[in-house]
Amino acid sequence: MTTPRICFIGAGNMASAIIGGLTRQGYPAAQVLATDPSADKRTQLAADLGIEVLANNQDAAQRSDIIVLAVKPQVLEQVVRDLAPALDHRPLVISIAAGIELAMLEEWLGPELPMVRCMPNTPALVGEGASVLFANQRVSGQQRDQSERLFEAVGMCEWVQDEALMHGVTALSGSGPAYVFYLIEAFEAAGVAQGLDAPLARRLATQTVLGAARMVQQGGLEPAQLKRNVMSPGGTTERGIGVLEQHDLPGLIGATVDAAAKRSVELGALLKGNSPDAT
Repeated sequence: MTTPRICFIGAGNMASAIIGGLTRQGYPAAQVLATDPSADKRTQLAADLGIEVLANNQDAAQRSDIIVLAVKPQVLEQVVRDLAPALDHRPLVISIAAGIELAMLEEWLGPELPMVRCMPNTPALVGEGASVLFANQRVSGQQRDQSERLFEAVGMCEWVQDEALMHGVTALSGSGPAYVFYLIEAFEAAGVAQGLDAPLARRLATQTVLGAARMVQQGGLEPAQLKRNVMSPGGTTERGIGVLEQHDLPGLIGATVDAAAKRSVELGALLKGNSPDAT
């Protein structure tokens, strides 16, 4: 099987992270293209990433087997409609634009193309992303594998079979890094309140979150059991957990994710022009 040529329409932070991850894993840079309207940025991207960067989206798309749409949702419709005449060869189209359903892409591009919608998150920028994908029925098994290879270059990759679940994905893993940053910020402040200097408190908070996550990821035990393993009867951890239970931390986290999921639904409706906010 020949190595497919991949084109990134838009070369912002997320696209650059994916490109960097691919090439570090041995994907040939000659098989990767990107586009950007700025001449200075094209020069810089070519130097940084070792790939060809073009000004014209159609030229790049016509030369590619996989097209990754990596522009902002607000401008995606115009970009895609301009791109449509260059897609007669029926490439795989992957969108990482938040809130844009595949039905909208099919309306703009036509219903005959294989399409994948992806919700990545910002830890992809350091190779620790969580990406969730949904495919339409025209995506082949080989194209699913190709999509996985793209996003596994910057972290883990999962599929859902119901596109409606992408709202929950957005609320959990898409917005989730901000919740964790907020937690680390709060841990740091709490450490400072106990007399630690801020840099030490931040290092301890960050490593504690990282180490605990690794234990869940690699240890084979449920988080609830790992929690119990740290809690000695009558000890410090049990006392601290009691405060979290008193304030219903699970309920607070649930409400946080639920609010974000509802906002995802609202924004999706707004992008489709079906929201009252759009009038």
